[in-house]
Amino acid sequence: MMAGLAAMPQKSKLLLCALLLSGVCSGGVKAAADDLKTPASFGSFQDMKKWFSDRRDAFAKRAQALLNERYDLSDRPSNDAFMSRGKPVQEGVRARLPSGITWQALQEMSPEAIREKGVFPAGYMPLPHPNHPEGGMLFPPAEIAAIKRQDGRDLERFDLDFDIPDRFEPEFPPAMYLTTRTDLGDVSKGKLVTLDNYYELMKDILNPKQLDGLRMLVTPFPQQQFNATDDRRVARPSLGVSCFDCHANGSTNGAAHLVGDIRPQEFRHRIETPSLRGVNIQRLFGSQRALKTIEDFTEFEQRAAYFDGDTLLAAKKGVNVLDRAAQVHPMAEFMEILGFPPAPKLGVDGKLDPKQASGPETRGQALFFGKANCVSCHAPPYYTDNSMHDLKTERFYKPRMINGMMASADGPIKTFPLRGIKDTPPYLHDGRLLTLADTARFFNIVLETKLTEQEEADLVAFLKTL
Repeated sequence: MMAGLAAMPQKSKLLLCALLLSGVCSGGVKAAADDLKTPASFGSFQDMKKWFSDRRDAFAKRAQALLNERYDLSDRPSNDAFMSRGKPVQEGVRARLPSGITWQALQEMSPEAIREKGVFPAGYMPLPHPNHPEGGMLFPPAEIAAIKRQDGRDLERFDLDFDIPDRFEPEFPPAMYLTTRTDLGDVSKGKLVTLDNYYELMKDILNPKQLDGLRMLVTPFPQQQFNATDDRRVARPSLGVSCFDCHANGSTNGAAHLVGDIRPQEFRHRIETPSLRGVNIQRLFGSQRALKTIEDFTEFEQRAAYFDGDTLLAAKKGVNVLDRAAQVHPMAEFMEILGFPPAPKLGVDGKLDPKQASGPETRGQALFFGKANCVSCHAPPYYTDNSMHDLKTERFYKPRMINGMMASADGPIKTFPLRGIKDTPPYLHDGRLLTLADTARFFNIVLETKLTEQEEADLVAFLKTL
């Protein structure tokens, strides 16, 4: 091969090098770019289905290679920290460091120096969709299996597989808590609430309006990738998806999507489904957080977000236009009573009860309200300021293409409540932070708070109590 390369004309050598480099991405060697680039059109649905199905494994391998390069994906469950229904929390910082740098050295560097040297951890950079140019709703395997078993719908796409391993996802199904019946604990009784069982589970707990709102939240409606048209991404014509297909049991199953309000496509952000727990205390909704009530968000979601903001495609695919009084209000009324999980170590002010807190938890709380300055955005009792903040993470890295996504500025991000945070990994809006330890370290670097490893560990201990 080397002899053949030496004999090539210089122009041919340059062309070959360019082609080889084009096959290298941050996830390692991939299939030729042209082979994974979606054609402008297909002759038929079957042609399109075959094209995507033939490349499904290639997309999965590329996404997995990216994750393996960025993170330590090993199973390191906690011995003493569990989600509401018993799934262990994953421990440890999982983002990998670039060769030749240590965390201590990184912490001492300025954002400008980190950017110029190219040593910002790849795991703390924006995370792309498994097929970013295509995008669309993508469900974890547990949700797909449960829905198929309970009401016969198939949420498995023929073109893509979900990428983040289950150990870094919320427990499934998540518990459901109601502010109106805190005495009952998990009202889902360990089941996934769907159209198949919602009435049996909730008929004696909810009033008629709330019950009807829940009915619509578990009713499937057409969506961009799940519908009856010939450009869907499921094998059979589909009834669509329900709100609770992503917000399982009023929380989240970690389903991924792309925000609908940014163009061009490569600049759109991946978004990990946020939990609906505690929406009654939240005041900003939507990917750009421009919607000020849960009613507005509920209406907008099916009119626009379900169809990537394309109103013409929405009409073609069967958009469900919700009636404000008869449908939106009942849906919102139910969502408004979704509660946070119990936090037995917290007092009425949202802070630790000194009689119950351990040493690390107490030290972590002091850091939260002091040196780490988390409280400037996450104020008790729900640990949010109902605002948005721009972390300006672009200070730490140069813009670059990653698997079809332009990693540049994140822009303003909503301050999500931290109550119940251990139940809803991964973290940040796109799920790039796999653990609470990663979250503490990411903010330590980005906010330049100079925490020691022990201080980060204490901060994580406090977060687990919320």
